[in-house]
Amino acid sequence: MNRELADMRRVYKANDLAEANAGPCPFALFNRWMAEAAKTETLDPNAMTLATVDAAGQPKARIVLLKGFSKELGWVFYTNYTSDKGEELKNNPRCSLLFWWELLERQVRVEGYVQKLSEEESDHYYTSRPRESQLGAWVSEQSQVITGREALNEREAIITEQYAGIDILPRPPHWGGYQVIPTSIEFWQGQPSRLHDRLRFKLNTEDQQWTRERLSP
Repeated sequence: MNRELADMRRVYKANDLAEANAGPCPFALFNRWMAEAAKTETLDPNAMTLATVDAAGQPKARIVLLKGFSKELGWVFYTNYTSDKGEELKNNPRCSLLFWWELLERQVRVEGYVQKLSEEESDHYYTSRPRESQLGAWVSEQSQVITGREALNEREAIITEQYAGIDILPRPPHWGGYQVIPTSIEFWQGQPSRLHDRLRFKLNTEDQQWTRERLSP
C-alpha cells in the first residue's frame, strides 16, 4: 500500500503564473482565479480549509465555505461562535486559509487574522439562507458531545415545533460571520517537473502596501 501511495504522481501542465499576468494586486488576482474556478470546478469551488490553533498549541483544520470576498472585507465565512473553531479564534485570532482547485491545478494560501462581522451583516446573510439551514443553526450545538443521532433528531423536532409558522427565524446569538483579514497571500500554479510557480504577496503594515515576490518551488 505504501508503495502504491509513493508511486502516485500527477503531471501539472494546465497554466503558468507569470508576474505580468499576476499583476500588482492580490485581490484582483484572487477575484480572477475564483471566477475561473467557479466556471471550471465541478464541486464547491468556494470550499476552503480553515486552520486554527487551540489553547495547547495544536493546529486544527477543517473545510468551510467562502460566503463573501472583497478587498475591504477579506474572506468571509459563517459558523457557530461556540464551536471548537469559534473558541480557538476567540483565544487566538490568527488563522490560515487554503483553496485547492484541482482542475485548474491551483492553490491559494491566505495567512492573517479574523474579526467578527457586524450583527447587521450576519443577520442579512442568515435570513437569506434556506429555512432548513436557519433551523440547523439553532439545532446544532456545534462541537459538543452528544449521545447519538437520536438526540440530534429530538432537538431538531423541538426547535422545528418551536418555530412552526415562522418563515424567517431570528439569528441565534451564537452564530454569525467572520472576516479573514490577510497579511500574506500566496498563489501556486502547478508546473511540470515539480517546478511550480509560486507568487507571494506580503502586506507592509506601516504603509499598508502589498509587495510581490517569487518563491522557489
